[in-house]
Amino acid sequence: MTTEPNVVTLTIDGLPIGARDDQTVLEVARENGIEIPSLCHIDGLEPVGACRLCMIEIDGDPRLHASCVTSCEEGQAIRTRSHRIDAHRKMILEMLFAERNHSCAVCVSNGQCELQSLAQKTGMDHVDMPYLYPKLEVDASHARYTLDHNRCVLCTRCVRVCDEIEGAHTWDVMGRGVDARVITDMGTPWGDSRSCTSCGKCVHVCPTGALVEKGHSIAEMHKKRQFLPYLTIMRERR
Repeated sequence: MTTEPNVVTLTIDGLPIGARDDQTVLEVARENGIEIPSLCHIDGLEPVGACRLCMIEIDGDPRLHASCVTSCEEGQAIRTRSHRIDAHRKMILEMLFAERNHSCAVCVSNGQCELQSLAQKTGMDHVDMPYLYPKLEVDASHARYTLDHNRCVLCTRCVRVCDEIEGAHTWDVMGRGVDARVITDMGTPWGDSRSCTSCGKCVHVCPTGALVEKGHSIAEMHKKRQFLPYLTIMRERR
């Protein structure tokens, strides 16, 4: 037996808002035109709170909360912008740039990259942290696509879309911390994968240039996500 969601009232940045208690703060904020930055979240996939860019403050709680996995509750007073939050987001973005070899000037996704866009929106024009400059490989073994670990931000969108929508679970994450990598079929080259259907869904949800289609120019790097609204509709029906 399923219970109907309750309607709750809360404020986001001082704006009174009505929402269901089965909705997340990120979902409700965007429905009301309040932009909260995020890299790992994309409508149609299960939220995981991985990138920590969508952090918010809730009155009465000293912690920062990931809005994509925080449910709406009655009486919440939420802030999406503050000096503390802005400093946190800028620090996370600097860490993402410093951890891998992101070079926008020579990247195939220059101008079509969510990481680059977030850096511009937050006013991050330089990185104070020392770059790690890891030696990361490029997997071009697939006939149609390429994986460049230098540009991966470990958002796990590719992992989730392959599992939740395609049902193949070709992708996963191996390692921890700065040594973490997305992998196919327990670490085999992408071109040797027996589970990959070559559908391209992982490529079209990638927020950076880590997964690209071979032979496409910068102007053709627009993502195609027509398959995601269908998943959202089917979940709502359930």
